[in-house]
Amino acid sequence: MSDAPPLLGGRYRLGRRLGKGGMSEVFRGVDTKLERPVAVKVFRSNADRTSRQRFSDEARLLARLSHPGLVTVHDAGSGGEDGEPYLVMQLVEGRTLTDVLKGGVLTPDQVVELGRRLAWVLGYVHQNGIVHRDVKPSNVLITDDGQVFLADFGISLLVDKVGRMTETGIVMGSAHYMAPEQVRDEDFGFPADIYALGLVLLEALTGRTEYDGTKAEAAVARLVRAPNIPEDLPDPLAATLRAMM
Repeated sequence: MSDAPPLLGGRYRLGRRLGKGGMSEVFRGVDTKLERPVAVKVFRSNADRTSRQRFSDEARLLARLSHPGLVTVHDAGSGGEDGEPYLVMQLVEGRTLTDVLKGGVLTPDQVVELGRRLAWVLGYVHQNGIVHRDVKPSNVLITDDGQVFLADFGISLLVDKVGRMTETGIVMGSAHYMAPEQVRDEDFGFPADIYALGLVLLEALTGRTEYDGTKAEAAVARLVRAPNIPEDLPDPLAATLRAMM
């Protein structure tokens, strides 16, 4: 008898874990049918009903999108001992922007190029009526050859369904990158993603999170002061960042 673990969905062999989120884990895997490497996002069986719905929504959202800056969805299903839902995606070989910045800040020219690529992706997402709601460095993937991907649509919503909170009363998004209207529990839309992108680009320039501290401190700070944009930053980059935020 073989001691190898059973294939997920009778097809996918899971390898090392690549990442871990609040309601799922991402593994490097192999599609044994097509013999290609994949990334497999497996939903945690102990998550609540709302989290399960968000996972299902992510699968449907990504399946309807096709863009060079978005991770392609190959398959979805359920398996494992507890029948956990899973999402099979294109494997992006690279690092998150968070990891890239551990090696040092980007130059203004590099930030301009990064911003151009992410704005291109967000423009496509917005044209399809979707607000990402969680643009942050850990959701930006950069390959060794310079390709840029926007990942993790787990809390995205179609714009006609965007609300302020979940049914559990929790504001969705990462506190350090939320737009002021999200913090104030007001209606929000596409501009919230642009604001978050501005904070991401500013962090790439300075190497620090603009609004740091606890989640509550970071969220409230943007209501008290505007972001500190370096005085020596050249235009039009400085002006663009001010307009975004």
